Amino acid sequence: MLELFWRFLTIGFLSIGGGYAIIPLIQEQIVTELHWLSEKVFTDIITISQMTPGPLAVNTSTFVGMQLFGIPGAVVATVGCIAGGVVISLALAAFFQKKRESKPVQSLLAGLKAASVGLIMSAGLTILLLTLFNNSDLARFNWAKLDWIALILMAISLFIMRKTKINPIVLMIAAGIIGGLVYK
Repeated sequence: MLELFWRFLTIGFLSIGGGYAIIPLIQEQIVTELHWLSEKVFTDIITISQMTPGPLAVNTSTFVGMQLFGIPGAVVATVGCIAGGVVISLALAAFFQKKRESKPVQSLLAGLKAASVGLIMSAGLTILLLTLFNNSDLARFNWAKLDWIALILMAISLFIMRKTKINPIVLMIAAGIIGGLVYK
């Protein structure tokens, strides 16, 4: 549990960019380095974390801790993840109040935004590959293993979200029901 706290404290301190940007950091630590969870379980945790209220990074930390050590693990992982962000946020808020008009600070923020988008895209690609191919390793990429049902559900969901004002929760529930019926 101490290792769990330390890992999420570190992740919390390094999580510039928030929710989607933190997912690759958690995946690297928990799945790739420590092998505490499989990619499949981690992807399921991300999916559940997106559907539950609250910040994605906090939800993911909570569910990872819960999967590993039950309720005490959920508390430890969540506190670890949040502590770093709270400390950094307080320090940055004070700093940016004083330096908000500074050109070097504006340049720094532009670079951080670009890196954050790259991290978010990396997390999205991982989820996409796991959803469509049940594998996130590009070296083992195989078009023959494409899950056509998942591709169709994804395309329809994307179309509906871009063309309508439907509540994303309604769309998630509908896709879950369809998945439950189709993937029996």
